[in-house]
Amino acid sequence: MRVVISGGGTGGHIYPAIAIADALKERNKEIEILFIGAEGRMEMEKVPKAGYPIKGLWISGLQRRLTLKNVLFPIKVLHSIWKSRFILKKFNPNIIVGVGGYASGPALYAASWMKIPIVLQEQNSYPGITNKLLASKADKICTGYPDMKKFFDDEKTIFTGNPVRKDLLNLTDKKKEALAHFDLDHNKKTILIFGGSLGARSLNEAMQKNNTSIANWKHIQVIWQIGQSHMTSFSETETAKLNHVKPMKFIDRMDLAYAVADLIICRAGALTISELALVAKPAILVPSPYVSEDHQTKNANALIEREAAILITDTNITKKLIDTAENLLSDEMRQKLLSKNLASMAKPNAANEIAGLISKIAVE
Repeated sequence: MRVVISGGGTGGHIYPAIAIADALKERNKEIEILFIGAEGRMEMEKVPKAGYPIKGLWISGLQRRLTLKNVLFPIKVLHSIWKSRFILKKFNPNIIVGVGGYASGPALYAASWMKIPIVLQEQNSYPGITNKLLASKADKICTGYPDMKKFFDDEKTIFTGNPVRKDLLNLTDKKKEALAHFDLDHNKKTILIFGGSLGARSLNEAMQKNNTSIANWKHIQVIWQIGQSHMTSFSETETAKLNHVKPMKFIDRMDLAYAVADLIICRAGALTISELALVAKPAILVPSPYVSEDHQTKNANALIEREAAILITDTNITKKLIDTAENLLSDEMRQKLLSKNLASMAKPNAANEIAGLISKIAVE
């Protein structure tokens, strides 16, 4: 069996795609998997590192203002559809899986022309443009959130949850290892703060501007992922020099970071929320206002409605960070409620369920 997985652009698209590929490989050792991504995007590095071949397309998103990139956009789309058709003809897949992002549009459009079965995986609580446009051509649509049949064909839509990394499935026995890995004090509460794989300026600024309050924390310690692009400007701050604050460019062992955390402060990307549900730790969500179609606010609201997290807007994080974090860490009843409601949303077998569906459609 040969499977093409197309999409990417951000970790929220790439890591679920790799999890699906791994689950397919576990079911069938002889399977051939090829990724199609966008040239210059992070999938061109992450996918080969995970052990899979990838072909790149000359494609990017539309800008919100008139730029040369927008003028070139129609040419890029046509070029990418033509190249996708060539790749698909040569690889001859039984099925193609679209995970959203720049590259999935041209690749899946070419696949629909060639009558190749299509499965979509929509991570967000509000569908992206690409998946909305391609939904009519899909055989099945796997969603990361319930109640998505209001956007897609009822009979095609299946709530599977979002695939997440396997190392998050059992964190119970990892706390001791995590304390040693991050050089933390087992007598203190731990806050994990991160803004996705690239970091988040507003979260970093909130840490920086609340330096005095954080310096006075005697029973709280912090793992702080600053992000590669922000590391230089923020690693020199007074906050980053405090003994109980651990600033990091990137957290390689997120399983250990989740295992040791008593409270998590983060963005509201679809993959992050799926991971939070799996680890079931109290969380404060700060949706990015810069994401297309305001996906992160919609994702966060899906949790707020179930009383499974606390939301602070990006503009208010500096003002509310300290009080909200301290109040939550001192309220064990609230922590337990949030954790319980989060856990009820977890879908630990999402990757296997999606892989089974793909395999079934591919051989029909």
